[in-house]
Amino acid sequence: MEILIKVLQFFMSLTLLVAVHEFGHFIVARIFKIRVEKFYIFFDAGFSLWKKKFGDTEYGLGWLPLGGYCKIAGMVDESMDKEQLAAEPQPWEYRAKPAWQRFFVLIAGVTMNVVLAFFIYCGISFSYGSQYISNEDMIYGYEFSQSAEQLGFRDGDRIVTIGGEKVENINSILPKILLAKENCEVEVVREGAPYRFVLNNEILNIMRKENVFESEQLYSPLVPFVVDSLASPTSVQSGLQRGDRIIGIGGESVPYFNHYAERLAKLANATAELQVLRGADTLTLSIPVNAEGKIGVISENFFKVRTEKYNFFEAIPAGARLTAKTIKNYWDQLVLIVKPDTGLYKQVGGFIAIGNIFPSEWDWHQFWSMTAFLSIILAVMNIIPIPGLDGGHMIFTFWEMVTGRKVSDKVLEVAQYIGMALILALVLFANGNDIYRFFIK
Repeated sequence: MEILIKVLQFFMSLTLLVAVHEFGHFIVARIFKIRVEKFYIFFDAGFSLWKKKFGDTEYGLGWLPLGGYCKIAGMVDESMDKEQLAAEPQPWEYRAKPAWQRFFVLIAGVTMNVVLAFFIYCGISFSYGSQYISNEDMIYGYEFSQSAEQLGFRDGDRIVTIGGEKVENINSILPKILLAKENCEVEVVREGAPYRFVLNNEILNIMRKENVFESEQLYSPLVPFVVDSLASPTSVQSGLQRGDRIIGIGGESVPYFNHYAERLAKLANATAELQVLRGADTLTLSIPVNAEGKIGVISENFFKVRTEKYNFFEAIPAGARLTAKTIKNYWDQLVLIVKPDTGLYKQVGGFIAIGNIFPSEWDWHQFWSMTAFLSIILAVMNIIPIPGLDGGHMIFTFWEMVTGRKVSDKVLEVAQYIGMALILALVLFANGNDIYRFFIK
């Protein structure tokens, strides 16, 4: 059932994104009186599930649920309609229109995906607000893994800025490190004083190649072990009270909750001598440890989720900021992926990886968040100047606008074939990565 929910969300999102993208091409083409021969949701390879012609356009529903397309008359696209291109250009064809009009037709799909993401982010901001755990609340700092220590961090560091940007959300720390550029400076508070260091870029590249960011928890907030409630009779009998702060075991100082699971596991089926701070007094209390290394104590939750609410008018700039931030972050990721020395190309995923980002339980907040993010991805990927993508067509059209010389249909055909081959290779590579990660590795 969980897989079915993920698949359903994936196809709902993909259908919406492609429909909006292709509608962008469609509506601008019609504004410039260019004939659109087909507008399809899903692909109709061989046959259609439904089709109906209105005016000059055939609208339809294909059987292959991997997107959709808009066939514009007189345009060199994936249909490779050579018969139409061999005839004399007609006034209602794409190729007969001025370069600036063709450029707007091309960029309309990408623009619509960005606009869709913007509207979704505005809606999310208005409906749910911005929820996050504040880095400012992490007053005890963080505990870091060995890999993070090699980058320059030390246990207890309170992170202030990474790359000159203030860290507000604790969930933004990992992406900021992952996307860090050379000579990225980090500012922390270490032992009560400001301290700056530059991330070790050599170690960072090794971590990227070895996918340490997914396999290892680089940091975790340090929080005290303060008793919130007692969940077993033995913990009640021990004399512990709500508000007590546990600061040690067996005379050894253990100031943070993070370290108790490991130490209590060693005392399974035995008795732990806890040092407890109650007000200004330090007490020693005995408490049994069960076979699972638990003492029946629920700690106080220090992870306070902050929610920044927006009214209708405030949600608009909030949505714009989130859209711009998502575009920038994804572009930075893409730049790193294409650099061979980072090794991040190994993490490129296909349909399985994309589908897996959706939650296994239906959650409209998550669905719209993921849809907005995928809409940005679709926009950014389509703007890349690869023949066969919108960006590739735009490069040729922009060249014509600048030089006044139109690229021949023959060159466009060859470029289209090359682009389709590159796109197919990328799709095979990405989905091959999926198969390796999920079924072989």
